[in-house]
Amino acid sequence: MKFLIIGDIVGRPGRHVLRDYLPSIIRDNDIEFVIANGENASGGNGLTYKNSQELLSYGIDILTMGNHVWDKREIFDYIDEEDRLVRPSNYPSPCPGKGYTIIDKKGINIAIMNLSGRVFLPPLDCPFGTFEKDYMQIKEKADIIILDFHAEATAEKVAMGWFTDGRASLVFGTHTHVQTADEKILTQGTGYITDIGMTGPSNSVLGVDKDIIIKKFMTQRPIRFELAEGPVQINAIIAEIDETNGKCTSIKRYYQLCTL
Repeated sequence: MKFLIIGDIVGRPGRHVLRDYLPSIIRDNDIEFVIANGENASGGNGLTYKNSQELLSYGIDILTMGNHVWDKREIFDYIDEEDRLVRPSNYPSPCPGKGYTIIDKKGINIAIMNLSGRVFLPPLDCPFGTFEKDYMQIKEKADIIILDFHAEATAEKVAMGWFTDGRASLVFGTHTHVQTADEKILTQGTGYITDIGMTGPSNSVLGVDKDIIIKKFMTQRPIRFELAEGPVQINAIIAEIDETNGKCTSIKRYYQLCTL
């Protein structure tokens, strides 16, 4: 089965580039299932109901989240009802929403898990222990298991890859908005990449107007962030997974620079 995994969608530019380009990417690459990180999709922070439904209408099967999951308070009103949205499972219980879901696609049960790292991020429950707990719940139900590990530190992400090797079919990192060049298949068949990057303004600092960020670094004073204008990039990976044994057979990076 062939998967497209889309890096952190940033604001209106990220949403609109998928509106214009995602159908052709799916068609040209014979994609059968699409996952995207949506935690920055509304104004650069959080996800509104309207924007979630907009993105899902473009052909995305599942939206994952991260440390900005609660930035738009209206998410509390709909996160329990939207089965195509998962948030980091290691938030302390009780917590709205779900940390994993299982989707039946063409008779194949696909589990999508979401965890947050703790290095340089809020100190949530242990992501490694949470993976163990969730994995025990889904391992007999899922043909394919995919994990979005939303984390800052590369070492924590690499460790999670090896920790889940042979159990998860695919582990991809999100959050840093910078695509890494370390895609590989680990020794027991798990596809892995440290970060798939960002879908948003290219001439920017992680999606934000570059001059604003430079000024903040130079002055160390508060400043209002605004999304950058200009060309928009799509960062993603394309992975193939054997549904008979849950192992990844190929993984490659995807990059496209687009105009809107």
